[in-house]
Amino acid sequence: MKVDKYSIDGKKIGEADLSDGVFGVEINDVLIYELIKAANANLRQGTHSTKERSEVSGGGIKPWRQKGTGRARQGSIRSPNWKGGGTVFGPRPRCYRIELPKKMKKSAYKSLLSLKAKEGAIKIVEDFSVSGKTKELAGIGKALSVSKGVLITDKDDSLLKRSIRNLPWFQYNNVKRISGRDLFYSKQLVITESALQYLNEKYV
Repeated sequence: MKVDKYSIDGKKIGEADLSDGVFGVEINDVLIYELIKAANANLRQGTHSTKERSEVSGGGIKPWRQKGTGRARQGSIRSPNWKGGGTVFGPRPRCYRIELPKKMKKSAYKSLLSLKAKEGAIKIVEDFSVSGKTKELAGIGKALSVSKGVLITDKDDSLLKRSIRNLPWFQYNNVKRISGRDLFYSKQLVITESALQYLNEKYV
Protein backbone atom coordinates (compact mmCIF):
# COMPACT_ATOMS: atom_id res chain seq x y z
CA MET A 1 0.00 0.00 0.00
CA LYS A 2 1.37 3.40 -1.00
CA VAL A 3 0.81 6.58 0.98
CA ASP A 4 2.16 10.10 0.64
CA LYS A 5 5.28 11.09 2.54
CA TYR A 6 5.53 14.63 3.87
CA SER A 7 8.19 17.02 5.05
CA ILE A 8 7.81 18.78 8.40
CA ASP A 9 6.52 21.79 6.41
CA GLY A 10 3.52 19.74 5.28
CA LYS A 11 4.73 19.42 1.66
CA LYS A 12 4.52 16.14 -0.22
CA ILE A 13 8.03 14.86 -0.94
CA GLY A 14 7.36 11.33 -2.14
CA GLU A 15 5.65 8.07 -1.25
CA ALA A 16 6.10 5.43 1.44
CA ASP A 17 5.22 1.74 1.49
CA LEU A 18 2.83 0.40 4.12
CA SER A 19 3.19 -3.36 4.47
CA ASP A 20 -0.05 -5.19 3.62
CA GLY A 21 0.81 -7.67 6.36
CA VAL A 22 0.62 -4.87 8.95
CA PHE A 23 -1.63 -2.15 7.54
CA GLY A 24 -3.85 -4.24 5.27
CA VAL A 25 -5.04 -7.17 7.38
CA GLU A 26 -8.65 -8.06 8.13
CA ILE A 27 -9.91 -5.87 10.97
CA ASN A 28 -10.86 -7.87 14.07
CA ASP A 29 -13.10 -5.77 16.32
CA VAL A 30 -12.93 -8.27 19.19
CA LEU A 31 -9.13 -8.10 19.37
CA ILE A 32 -9.19 -4.29 19.33
CA TYR A 33 -11.78 -4.33 22.13
CA GLU A 34 -9.63 -6.66 24.24
CA LEU A 35 -6.56 -4.47 23.67
CA ILE A 36 -8.35 -1.28 24.77
CA LYS A 37 -9.98 -3.04 27.73
CA ALA A 38 -6.58 -4.26 28.92
CA ALA A 39 -5.07 -0.78 28.45
CA ASN A 40 -7.85 0.83 30.49
CA ALA A 41 -7.59 -1.82 33.21
CA ASN A 42 -3.82 -1.36 33.47
CA LEU A 43 -4.31 2.35 34.17
CA ARG A 44 -6.32 1.60 37.32
CA GLN A 45 -4.45 2.01 40.58
CA GLY A 46 -6.67 -0.32 42.57
CA THR A 47 -6.06 1.57 45.83
CA HIS A 48 -9.74 1.79 46.84
CA SER A 49 -10.41 0.46 50.33
CA THR A 50 -13.07 0.24 53.04
CA LYS A 51 -12.83 -0.90 56.67
CA GLU A 52 -14.35 -4.13 57.86
CA ARG A 53 -15.71 -4.50 61.41
CA SER A 54 -12.36 -5.75 62.68
CA GLU A 55 -10.67 -2.54 61.49
CA VAL A 56 -13.16 0.05 62.79
CA SER A 57 -12.20 1.63 66.12
CA GLY A 58 -14.38 1.30 69.20
CA GLY A 59 -16.98 -1.29 70.07
CA GLY A 60 -14.98 -3.14 72.68
CA ILE A 61 -17.92 -3.50 75.04
CA LYS A 62 -21.38 -4.97 74.67
CA PRO A 63 -23.84 -2.01 74.19
CA TRP A 64 -26.40 -3.42 76.63
CA ARG A 65 -27.08 -6.63 78.47
CA GLN A 66 -28.29 -9.64 76.54
CA LYS A 67 -31.72 -10.01 78.12
CA GLY A 68 -34.39 -7.98 79.80
CA THR A 69 -34.22 -4.70 77.84
CA GLY A 70 -36.80 -5.54 75.21
CA ARG A 71 -34.36 -4.57 72.49
CA ALA A 72 -32.61 -6.83 69.99
CA ARG A 73 -29.44 -8.40 71.28
CA GLN A 74 -26.24 -6.63 70.18
CA GLY A 75 -22.59 -7.53 70.68
CA SER A 76 -20.81 -4.45 69.31
CA ILE A 77 -21.63 -0.96 68.06
CA ARG A 78 -19.18 -1.61 65.20
CA SER A 79 -21.39 -4.28 63.68
CA PRO A 80 -22.24 -3.54 60.00
CA ASN A 81 -25.87 -2.79 60.88
CA TRP A 82 -24.82 0.15 63.09
CA LYS A 83 -24.02 3.65 61.90
CA GLY A 84 -20.23 3.97 61.86
CA GLY A 85 -19.85 0.22 61.81
CA GLY A 86 -17.76 -1.87 59.46
CA THR A 87 -18.51 -2.38 55.77
CA VAL A 88 -19.57 -5.76 54.44
CA PHE A 89 -17.96 -6.87 51.17
CA GLY A 90 -16.67 -3.37 50.43
CA PRO A 91 -13.92 -2.66 47.88
CA ARG A 92 -10.40 -3.71 48.88
CA PRO A 93 -7.03 -2.92 47.29
CA ARG A 94 -6.46 -5.18 44.30
CA CYS A 95 -4.62 -5.36 40.97
CA TYR A 96 -6.69 -4.96 37.81
CA ARG A 97 -3.83 -5.67 35.41
CA ILE A 98 -4.61 -7.73 32.30
CA GLU A 99 -1.76 -9.39 30.39
CA LEU A 100 -2.73 -10.32 26.84
CA PRO A 101 -0.90 -13.16 25.07
CA LYS A 102 1.86 -11.88 22.76
CA LYS A 103 0.29 -13.22 19.56
CA MET A 104 -3.10 -11.80 20.49
CA LYS A 105 -1.59 -8.39 21.26
CA LYS A 106 0.36 -8.38 17.99
CA SER A 107 -2.75 -9.23 15.97
CA ALA A 108 -4.71 -6.55 17.80
CA TYR A 109 -2.14 -3.89 16.92
CA LYS A 110 -2.19 -4.99 13.28
CA SER A 111 -6.00 -4.71 13.24
CA LEU A 112 -5.80 -1.27 14.83
CA LEU A 113 -3.17 -0.02 12.36
CA SER A 114 -5.19 -1.47 9.46
CA LEU A 115 -8.28 0.34 10.75
CA LYS A 116 -6.41 3.65 10.77
CA ALA A 117 -5.01 2.98 7.28
CA LYS A 118 -8.52 2.21 6.00
CA GLU A 119 -9.75 5.51 7.46
CA GLY A 120 -6.90 7.38 5.73
CA ALA A 121 -5.66 8.59 9.11
CA ILE A 122 -1.97 7.71 8.64
CA LYS A 123 0.63 10.28 7.59
CA ILE A 124 4.29 9.46 7.03
CA VAL A 125 6.77 12.24 7.78
CA GLU A 126 10.50 12.49 7.25
CA ASP A 127 12.77 11.90 10.24
CA PHE A 128 13.35 15.15 12.11
CA SER A 129 14.69 16.58 15.35
CA VAL A 130 13.58 19.54 17.45
CA SER A 131 15.23 21.96 19.84
CA GLY A 132 12.73 21.34 22.64
CA LYS A 133 10.42 24.30 22.05
CA THR A 134 6.68 23.60 22.06
CA LYS A 135 6.10 26.22 19.38
CA GLU A 136 8.32 24.32 16.98
CA LEU A 137 6.41 21.04 17.28
CA ALA A 138 3.07 22.84 17.26
CA GLY A 139 4.04 24.31 13.88
CA ILE A 140 4.87 20.85 12.54
CA GLY A 141 1.52 19.51 13.75
CA LYS A 142 -0.40 22.38 12.18
CA ALA A 143 1.52 21.97 8.88
CA LEU A 144 0.45 18.31 8.82
CA SER A 145 -3.18 19.24 9.67
CA VAL A 146 -3.18 17.34 12.96
CA SER A 147 -6.22 17.99 15.15
CA LYS A 148 -5.97 15.05 17.57
CA GLY A 149 -2.97 12.95 16.73
CA VAL A 150 -0.21 10.64 17.90
CA LEU A 151 3.40 11.09 16.82
CA ILE A 152 5.25 7.76 16.55
CA THR A 153 9.05 7.81 16.35
CA ASP A 154 11.75 5.16 16.69
CA LYS A 155 13.81 6.75 19.45
CA ASP A 156 13.48 8.25 22.92
CA ASP A 157 14.14 11.93 22.33
CA SER A 158 13.97 13.97 25.55
CA LEU A 159 13.72 17.24 23.59
CA LEU A 160 10.85 15.84 21.54
CA LYS A 161 9.03 14.68 24.67
CA ARG A 162 9.50 18.09 26.29
CA SER A 163 8.24 19.99 23.26
CA ILE A 164 5.09 17.86 22.86
CA ARG A 165 3.95 17.51 26.47
CA ASN A 166 2.14 20.88 26.53
CA LEU A 167 0.14 20.14 23.38
CA PRO A 168 -3.19 18.56 24.43
CA TRP A 169 -4.02 17.60 20.84
CA PHE A 170 -0.70 15.87 20.12
CA GLN A 171 0.77 12.85 21.92
CA TYR A 172 4.09 11.05 21.70
CA ASN A 173 4.63 7.28 21.39
CA ASN A 174 7.83 5.33 20.95
CA VAL A 175 7.34 2.70 18.24
CA LYS A 176 8.61 0.01 20.64
CA ARG A 177 6.02 0.94 23.28
CA ILE A 178 2.93 1.90 21.34
CA SER A 179 -0.20 2.59 23.38
CA GLY A 180 -3.23 0.95 21.78
CA ARG A 181 -5.43 3.33 23.74
CA ASP A 182 -3.70 6.39 22.26
CA LEU A 183 -3.94 4.96 18.75
CA PHE A 184 -7.60 4.07 19.06
CA TYR A 185 -8.73 7.48 20.31
CA SER A 186 -6.61 9.51 17.87
CA LYS A 187 -7.77 10.98 14.59
CA GLN A 188 -4.36 11.03 12.91
CA LEU A 189 -1.23 8.92 13.20
CA VAL A 190 1.98 10.73 12.26
CA ILE A 191 4.70 8.11 11.76
CA THR A 192 8.32 8.91 10.99
CA GLU A 193 10.15 7.01 8.24
CA SER A 194 12.32 5.07 10.69
CA ALA A 195 9.32 4.12 12.82
CA LEU A 196 7.45 2.93 9.72
CA GLN A 197 10.37 0.71 8.78
CA TYR A 198 10.32 -0.81 12.27
CA LEU A 199 6.55 -1.45 12.07
CA ASN A 200 6.82 -3.04 8.62
CA GLU A 201 9.50 -5.43 9.91
CA LYS A 202 8.28 -6.03 13.48
CA TYR A 203 4.60 -6.80 12.93
CA VAL A 204 4.71 -8.81 9.68
